[in-house]
Amino acid sequence: MSDFPEVHRPDPGKAGRPLVMLHGGNVANWMWQPQVASLTDRMVLTPDLQGFGERVHEGWPGLDAVADDIVARVTDHGVDGPFDLVGLSLGAVTALRVLARHPNRVHSAFLTGAPLKPAGAGVRLISRLQLAFWRAPWFWRAQAAAFGIPQDARAVFVEHGLSVRHETASAMNAEVCAGGVPANVRHYSGPLLAIAGEKDSAAVRHSLTVLAQAAPQAQLRLAPGMHHIWNVEDSTLFNGVLRSWLSGISDPRLIPVPRD
Repeated sequence: MSDFPEVHRPDPGKAGRPLVMLHGGNVANWMWQPQVASLTDRMVLTPDLQGFGERVHEGWPGLDAVADDIVARVTDHGVDGPFDLVGLSLGAVTALRVLARHPNRVHSAFLTGAPLKPAGAGVRLISRLQLAFWRAPWFWRAQAAAFGIPQDARAVFVEHGLSVRHETASAMNAEVCAGGVPANVRHYSGPLLAIAGEKDSAAVRHSLTVLAQAAPQAQLRLAPGMHHIWNVEDSTLFNGVLRSWLSGISDPRLIPVPRD
């Protein structure tokens, strides 16, 4: 398992606004290694969510509790003001709970791959099959290939997937499959960029318009040619898009999504 740290200090003399990055499900904070290496001008916090990474022994307490835990950990690390927030997949769903419950703590939000539509029968069947094969290494290797994860990153993906407790995965999947956007997201009025990979699932792509209904300020975009975990699939593109957003710009390489 990776021993990727939770707190990354900026280079001396550089102190941009702190950045909090929330990882996806069935991975951990090590998924942000390609990004942290390019963000040396600010403090970056990459906490493990409860039940993952160094906290794999903990149970899944629910999305609201996870969001509260993230803000508490960030505060414990000395960040008591607004921060920029990034979330991918489960991290994006969790980030929405942070926006809803702690709107004054977030300056801007960059969310990608958030599954927000209630899961249909097909998705629920796939979820049950995934849980049935949870302890099988071949399952995680197949997942890595399906997500477009590069070969040199697949071993740690498989290792970590096998480490996640079945109970954690079951509880987390049930909550995410319920879908929806927390009503109190409307209390967050700051900048919000919502992205899906152009080759991500239809459910994730369609979730962009679900989010727009609750957060009318959201900018909706597709990442051209990308799958779900595109921060690893094409870190150069992801880093450029993120850097543009943190500078107040929506990267022109992204594809605008019409609002229904």
